[in-house]
Amino acid sequence: MKAKITWVGGGNFLAESGTGHALPMHARILGDEASIAPSPMEYMLMGVGGCTSIDVIHILRKGRHDVRDCVATLEAERAPEDPKVFTRIHVHFVVTGRNLKPEVVGRAIELSAEKYCSASIMLAKTAAITHDFEVKEAE
Repeated sequence: MKAKITWVGGGNFLAESGTGHALPMHARILGDEASIAPSPMEYMLMGVGGCTSIDVIHILRKGRHDVRDCVATLEAERAPEDPKVFTRIHVHFVVTGRNLKPEVVGRAIELSAEKYCSASIMLAKTAAITHDFEVKEAE
């Protein structure tokens, strides 16, 4: 895996992945208060949400469950002193489908957290990561 980060002025950077995708990044610490993009830490938090959401959908679909939607909302706290690592991350899932059993959704979330989600397992070294969920019936 590769990445390239290019400073484009002020607090603005362009992050490019080895697969050719590009994302803007912003750092207020460089004195540029007008935020035009997420910070690197916001991207890390979104990465955790993306990683675990992908796992949950994959596990449910692999089990042939009729999942229609999955929304993960994350809240995090950071240490007050440098390095300001994440100390707590909470993920709330809303999973929508037809005839989804809560125990099946809960197990998919558990498997992601304990076995498959590289991002959350890595960040769990510094942060207490918790999860909860709701199951909604699709219309």
